[in-house]
Amino acid sequence: MKVFVTGSTGLLGNNVMRALAGAGHEAVGLTRSAEKAEWMMGDTDARFATGDMRAVSGFADALDGCDAVVHTAAYFREYFTPGDHAEALEAINIQGALTLMAEADKRRVKRFIHVSSAGVIGTKPDGSPGDEDTPPNEDMLENGYVRSKVDGDRKIAAFAPPNGMRIIEILPGWMWGPGDAAPTNAGRLVKQFLAGKLGAIPRGGASIVDARDVADAIVAALSHEGAGDRFIMGGEFRTTAELGDLLARHGRRKAPRQVPVGAAYLVAHMSEIAAKLSGGAPTVPLQGIRFLTSDHRVSSARARAELGVTFRPLDETIGAVFAWYMEHGTYEAGGKAAA
Repeated sequence: MKVFVTGSTGLLGNNVMRALAGAGHEAVGLTRSAEKAEWMMGDTDARFATGDMRAVSGFADALDGCDAVVHTAAYFREYFTPGDHAEALEAINIQGALTLMAEADKRRVKRFIHVSSAGVIGTKPDGSPGDEDTPPNEDMLENGYVRSKVDGDRKIAAFAPPNGMRIIEILPGWMWGPGDAAPTNAGRLVKQFLAGKLGAIPRGGASIVDARDVADAIVAALSHEGAGDRFIMGGEFRTTAELGDLLARHGRRKAPRQVPVGAAYLVAHMSEIAAKLSGGAPTVPLQGIRFLTSDHRVSSARARAELGVTFRPLDETIGAVFAWYMEHGTYEAGGKAAA
């Protein structure tokens, strides 16, 4: 297939590009920076189109002749900086996605893989992990990014492509993996740990998944003909203590100490205040603490059964993250790498 990939230089997007190439598909990636695409993917034969999800019409012609679209682009990283992000969340995560779907269907694209988030899945009434049909918990909707995904998913479900394009949703857990050049919040934790700035971590846990496993699920979904059109890729639930031990093992430093939830919230609130005063990003984002202490658990049973996915051990994933940063650093404008 010829597949168009948005967010192609992001953590998930670049791994999707590589997984597509490995499966014999032709990948065309959307990027806002040709320099970054070359820096990250110069070792591949991937092609790129330059554009922005705020202006889909500016790159829509690149969809011509494509068999499928994989939409990984989303506004989320900047959400952890001070200010009102409602407009950007709406414009990119909701309206941008709907506009892209309409353009893809108009150009006779057969399949659209939309990447949402396992954050839109709540816990079942009996306390067991949520599945694809479990609505979000009310407290999760306090997060603007999750709220934009919930709203977007509803509008996507209501969208009926006039030309019959099939829409499949992939809902990843907390993604970690190589190629996290921006970096995401997972990458930021690793960078802080390597710099000796992650002395503590709150008690909690999350469903953690390797971005390469999510990419493999997306490739499998391109040819999936079963009834399912929504798949959670949550990986495995791991505690923050387990995560800290793995960071210590691969980073060869002392594991961050576990701190009570209340203490973590206090530090996060102070960090948010300092960020507002300085105009920078909080060192300890409040939304990140809420996420880590929510013990969010989801079931990936449908993806295992219908897409045949498997999940790498977290030890392998963390090792790959450290190895990638040791070799590449993180990306800075101008094609440079930062330590």
